[in-house]
Amino acid sequence: MADLRTDHGPNPYVLDIEDVTKENEAFRDTLWTGQYLQMTVMAIPAGGEIGAEVHEDHDQFLRLEAGKGRIMIGDSEDKLDIDQEVEDDFAIFVPAGKWHNFVNEGTETVKLYSIYAAPDHRPGTYHETKEDADNDPHEH
Repeated sequence: MADLRTDHGPNPYVLDIEDVTKENEAFRDTLWTGQYLQMTVMAIPAGGEIGAEVHEDHDQFLRLEAGKGRIMIGDSEDKLDIDQEVEDDFAIFVPAGKWHNFVNEGTETVKLYSIYAAPDHRPGTYHETKEDADNDPHEH
């Protein structure tokens, strides 16, 4: 089992990313932060969401390893032109400057990992719940 709740960056790190993603129960756990890249795992409960957000200075890659939901991407928070159902094994690429949100419309917890280039969160960022993330003064 991988050592969750530890940011292994910027050291070399090798893992079974599918197993680690599925083992995670936290809303967000930052497992690796380098100079130009960061990887987090997320668990989004049924009915939950990441919340509409935009990253002006970095791209984001998401991959679902379990569950299903809806990804929305667009030019503004009120204009999310891409609105697509996604499930296990889907990959999502979000360019810098695009608003996006992910909503779990399924009945099981969505497990996904997210890669940011460049990093988005402080090294070691851990949020047990979305409420913890929303109340973190270091987050957006």
